[in-house]
Amino acid sequence: MNDSLRTPTKNDAVRTADTDSVFHSWSAQSTLAPFVIAGGKGCEVWDYEGNTYLDFSSMLVNVNIGHQHPKVVEAIKAQADILTTVAPAHANNMRALAAQKILDHAPANFHKVFFTNGGADAVENAVRMARIHTGRDKVISFYRSYHGNTGAAIVATGDWRRIPNEYARGHLHVFGPHLYRSEYWSTTPEQESERALHHLERVIQAQGADSIAAFLFETVPGTAGILTPPPGFLKGVRALADKYGIVLILDEVMAGFGRTGEWFAFDAFDVVPDLVSFAKGVNSGYIPVGGVLIADHIAKTFDERVFPGGLTYSGHPLASASIVAAISAMEDEGIVENARAIGVNVLGPGLRELQAKHDVIGDVRGSGVFWAVEFVTDRETREPVPAAWMGKLRTALFAAGLVPFMADNRLHVVPPCVITEDEARRGLAIIDKVLGELK
Repeated sequence: MNDSLRTPTKNDAVRTADTDSVFHSWSAQSTLAPFVIAGGKGCEVWDYEGNTYLDFSSMLVNVNIGHQHPKVVEAIKAQADILTTVAPAHANNMRALAAQKILDHAPANFHKVFFTNGGADAVENAVRMARIHTGRDKVISFYRSYHGNTGAAIVATGDWRRIPNEYARGHLHVFGPHLYRSEYWSTTPEQESERALHHLERVIQAQGADSIAAFLFETVPGTAGILTPPPGFLKGVRALADKYGIVLILDEVMAGFGRTGEWFAFDAFDVVPDLVSFAKGVNSGYIPVGGVLIADHIAKTFDERVFPGGLTYSGHPLASASIVAAISAMEDEGIVENARAIGVNVLGPGLRELQAKHDVIGDVRGSGVFWAVEFVTDRETREPVPAAWMGKLRTALFAAGLVPFMADNRLHVVPPCVITEDEARRGLAIIDKVLGELK
């Protein structure tokens, strides 16, 4: 082992050690040049050479409470002194407290939480519950979606990552609503909603309603482009689920716990799902954890019937302690409310000002601290900018002191929910300056 890695002073030494020994996800290994992070606090991170960056990525859109929140760090340390692990079959106070803190913000008909290791296996277990509850097999999800990198979750995913991993059965895809790139020739949000719902119902009928166990939809698709559903769409999905006896799973792994300016993104749409997958923002990723919120009528299925699933680290006490501390801090400090206000007062108006100023911006959409800026070569044709241009943008943003989240031809503006107005405006100013220089 290289002892110098314990107290590094040079970024290149850490980068080289990393790429020599760590196999990275979604990457060709020989081309890696990862950004080096030594530490962080709030909305900033820094490297080993003293350079500081404003984090507009929240790492993987999960550090909702900011880096190194002292109350969460202290809770993890305190729990480590008491009990560092416990088998999932046993009872532990911290696991129960974590479930109760989550349920405090869930709809009234939810009284059970199944804990997992992260978002992907939360989706896996939600699908399993739906199939057993209904006695059906098929799951419908969006082409524009990402649900995780495990068996059913990756096949439920709609983007390119599904294709080399199609080993799970019974998964179907539809195009959800996305007015800017409509598959339905829509010109208004209302048309897009109506036509997407019509297509979804026709797929149900053509596949055979009695064969469909679940809809698995991100409430607001995140990695696919932060696609806030148009008016009436989610209510229409709920009505179709009720009409055909289909379980509605809403994936809130990325959108939940303050990201959209709500505790759960579905709170803004007056819709109650049957199952909710969560992870990321529930504890800002301080310890790996996820889970499934289970409505009472689904949970009742397993009162006398064994649920055929489990994980060694389900409800891990360190993760549970981090959940309790994170949600408590979010409640006490008004962090969800801050995210909503930042979106309304700073990010929304500021990004639209950038759109008016820079012709390369074709669309701006989002809420809270969950925004996408879509770049095009021509606003009329909406042709996406080439990957090489996005690469230049990424390099320039890092050089200007901002950590970006990039996907396809988009910059996702997704800072922590604790970001201040001054920090948000500083980030927007960096984006403005870089776009001006890239013309």
